[in-house]
Amino acid sequence: MKAFFSVFTPQNAAKYLALLGGMVLFHFALPQREPLSFALFFAALACGMNPFLCAGAYLISSAVPLAAFASLSCAIQAAFLCLVFCIYKHFRKMPKYENLAYVAVAQLPFIFLYPHDGYSYLPLAPVLQKTILAAFFFLAAFLAQGGVDALLHKVFRCRLSAGRLAQLALLWLFCGMGLHAAVGNLALTFFTLTVLIISVVLVKSAVAVPLAAVLSLPLCVARVSLVPLAEYTVYASVCLLFLPYGKPVSALALVAAFTGVQYFEGLYRQSVLSIALTLLVCVAPAAAVCFVPDKLLNRAKHALLFYRENTLPRVAVNRNRRAVGEQLYEVSALFREIECAFGGEDARDDATLRLREKLQESLCAACSHRRKCETAGIEEGLDKLIAVGVAKGRVNLIDLPAEVTARCENSAGVLYALNKILADYSRFVRETEAAREGRKLLAEQAHGVSVILRDIALEQSEEYAFSGEEQALAAALAADGILSGEIFLYGEGTNLTVSLSANAATDAKRLAKTAGKALGLPLSLAEKIPVTAERACFILKPKPAFDAAFGLAARTKEGEVASGDTHSIMKIDERRFLVALSDGMGSGEEARKVSDRTLTLLESFYKAKMPSDTVLSTVNRLIALSSEETFSCLDVASVNLDTGCADIVKIGSPVAFLLSGEELKILEGESLPLGMLEAVHPATSRINMNKGDFLVFMSDGVTSAFGSLADLCAYLSAQRPVNPQSFAEEILKKALGCYGGKAEDDMTVLTVKLTASA
Repeated sequence: MKAFFSVFTPQNAAKYLALLGGMVLFHFALPQREPLSFALFFAALACGMNPFLCAGAYLISSAVPLAAFASLSCAIQAAFLCLVFCIYKHFRKMPKYENLAYVAVAQLPFIFLYPHDGYSYLPLAPVLQKTILAAFFFLAAFLAQGGVDALLHKVFRCRLSAGRLAQLALLWLFCGMGLHAAVGNLALTFFTLTVLIISVVLVKSAVAVPLAAVLSLPLCVARVSLVPLAEYTVYASVCLLFLPYGKPVSALALVAAFTGVQYFEGLYRQSVLSIALTLLVCVAPAAAVCFVPDKLLNRAKHALLFYRENTLPRVAVNRNRRAVGEQLYEVSALFREIECAFGGEDARDDATLRLREKLQESLCAACSHRRKCETAGIEEGLDKLIAVGVAKGRVNLIDLPAEVTARCENSAGVLYALNKILADYSRFVRETEAAREGRKLLAEQAHGVSVILRDIALEQSEEYAFSGEEQALAAALAADGILSGEIFLYGEGTNLTVSLSANAATDAKRLAKTAGKALGLPLSLAEKIPVTAERACFILKPKPAFDAAFGLAARTKEGEVASGDTHSIMKIDERRFLVALSDGMGSGEEARKVSDRTLTLLESFYKAKMPSDTVLSTVNRLIALSSEETFSCLDVASVNLDTGCADIVKIGSPVAFLLSGEELKILEGESLPLGMLEAVHPATSRINMNKGDFLVFMSDGVTSAFGSLADLCAYLSAQRPVNPQSFAEEILKKALGCYGGKAEDDMTVLTVKLTASA
């Protein structure tokens, strides 16, 4: 009920009143007032208008013939189609060709109930004549559907196709014939000349000439002559010829042409009243258009204009982008300075000399034999002892050099004092190393942030250039019936971005297809941003050459509640994705925490678009600096969907595989797991994937099940997978079979299939 009453708005009321007026004129179009308005009734229903209001308008228009059986016939048609469209609207969409049957059935009441005496010049029974008329109504209904759809959804929103223009011309022909039959020739002439002079003033081009020809069609039918077609063509041509001299001159030329044509029509042999009324139907619209304000005409012209290139907004945008880019460059330089400040090498002093001086100050200062020892060169022996202590962390009796035991009378005191100094020194070294690692980590992060900001600055500094392709794209869209008020093209190749404004109801797939054909590369919708209730901004980007499908199969170690294996499938941007498999050492909850932590760090850094070498080094250092003894094996693949190029990183992980048709490629590395050493040395490689290729990552619980690499390779080489999920499940099933059905370790298989972009 709410939906029913929602149609009662001023805009909708005008629309349904116009529908009623059109149906009344359609009823007048044929000589015996046959219900040609059925075509308009069906077209309105097919275009989504309210079935009850459309049926009501059809019933009101059926009163034109002033016959009860005529209204009864129309009432049955209205009830039948109204019921059909209500049912389909609430339950399912009507099949494309099923409405043909319903329109055909709806003609039966007209054939058997509508009062019709038949035309005397046709030697057929009235029932046969009505059958022929019913076939005509059937055809007119589907032709009218396109015209009504254009009026409701496309006029003043996009440039219409030739088919839609022809359907609109047909609607006007029927309306004009009805107008001529209902109110006479003068009223029709007044209306057509008014539309003609306004159109000439608005479009100011030869488009007005074919429009004038269409306007003359009802007069041609009424007079059974093509003379009105020639007359209206002359009127439009004369108006256009004198339009450069101003609206009054053009209007005066129309009046002169009309007056001259009427001379040949024999108007001036009629009564004075007939002459005055006939001339008035031309003089009135010609005079009226001269007094229409230019502001109002410009607003109407603006509504008809399908594309304009806005330069000032683009200049303003470029200026802002340039300012943002410059600021980002400055911030990038700041982080580069931070990197330099914290990334420099520490100045290393001579630890042996400092420790010897401290030992002599604490032990030898009060010794009476100090002078004797210094003269005998005991410093060389102390340096040897200190060097051993720095290496071992402490010294004992067997470490004493001969120079010290021979000359020093307090060897035990030397060992005690030196061990105390070495303990303090070891603590100092640990603190220094921790500070050095912290500075190094900060320097690496500053470097990564600097690179990110630099890349963003480069992207932001790229200006939106003016391109001739925008005009060509606008023309291509208009030819396909899509209106675009603004178009921006920027970037090149895979970085191209197309931004355009269009009606919010525009089919995005059709829009992308038309734009891609005009620009010579496949495009897809990246984003749709509402601008107003009726318009939206469509952002199109080149469609990647490839797409990807993923498969995952996993089994937790028998007896454990959590798996130490974790995985990640992440979209880095529109053209790249990342897959990773992390295997925390051991199994259970602790191993899972390590694995989760590793992948979370990786995802965060990659999403920020930090350089890969910085990502791996930083993640390794953060794991190594954690308080627990935590290690993680890692497989990472970053795949470019434009080229199929995949960067593979393996850190302490078992072998991975690339299955390409019948060829099996082994991907392996020899680095230690993350967090085991302070410096990470990942095994990196680059492979090219093609359509149908499979990338396979497995945790060591799966690879170990096969016993040997040869057995695993033999099994995979024999496979011809199609679905990545099924492939992952089959591998896991085979591995579990090798274990006897019992998972002896955490087991995970991650597969990636590259497919052609849809």
